[in-house]
Amino acid sequence: MNGATLAEVLAAARRRLAEAGITDPAGDARTLLMGLLDLTPTSFITEGDRALGEAERQAIHGAIARRIAHEPVHRILGRRAFSRLDLTLSPQTLEPRPDTEVLVDALVPHAERIVRATGGCRILDLGTGTGAICLALLDLVPGAHGVGADLAAGALETARRNADINGIADRFETIESDWFAAVTGVFDIIVSNPPYIVRSVVGTLDDEVRLHDPILALDGGEDGLDAYRAIAAGAGDHIRDNGLVAYEIGYDQKDQVTAIMREKGFSPIAAIKDFGGNDRALLFTKAAVL
Repeated sequence: MNGATLAEVLAAARRRLAEAGITDPAGDARTLLMGLLDLTPTSFITEGDRALGEAERQAIHGAIARRIAHEPVHRILGRRAFSRLDLTLSPQTLEPRPDTEVLVDALVPHAERIVRATGGCRILDLGTGTGAICLALLDLVPGAHGVGADLAAGALETARRNADINGIADRFETIESDWFAAVTGVFDIIVSNPPYIVRSVVGTLDDEVRLHDPILALDGGEDGLDAYRAIAAGAGDHIRDNGLVAYEIGYDQKDQVTAIMREKGFSPIAAIKDFGGNDRALLFTKAAVL
């Protein structure tokens, strides 16, 4: 389509996605074009009659082909918004999901309280991936400092890049570690969005997840709870008095994860549901809850 306008290219992209059976062809086409052309929602509308160049049209054509092959939209773009951040993605990282923001939001008041009381707040993010959780907390709580731990060196490289992009690098460091294996010191908050999918279920996940998210970040073991056991076993040695341990969980794991934590001396203080009404985040403290 030589000399096609933005509006015409958008319409063609939407048609291709719809014909391929993509669930939200209009939304995906819009997100891809806005991202590829670096447009705001306003400019996307006002520049509808702008003629696109050959290179722009080819980039869009290739992106639509990748989406038809069920590659996720934000994987194609290589980045995703999370909280107030713009995060780059890599093959070694999960794509941050909006539901994880409820965990961040639940922790912000606690981190702010700790900063007011002590002058700082030290956060450990286990399995940090893109750094999404830790970096969002540092962005929202200026007095906080964070450590992102991950077993994947590529994930740590991505997290450091995201810290730099978002202006938080001076308060964030990374460490290559299998949970607590290489971690030293104590923290006010330990947080994790660990792998929690039952191993037998991983192979049945949608192609968009199974083929594009790293298996290391998905496979939670035979019952999906291996990571919670590992973190619960080591958290007591790395948490300050009255500190918090917080998790993202699977929709049906609240009671099991709570039991694992109680066995190690932690008491639940909050359970948060996601935007779909499912249990999504749990907060625990080592101190006894009256």
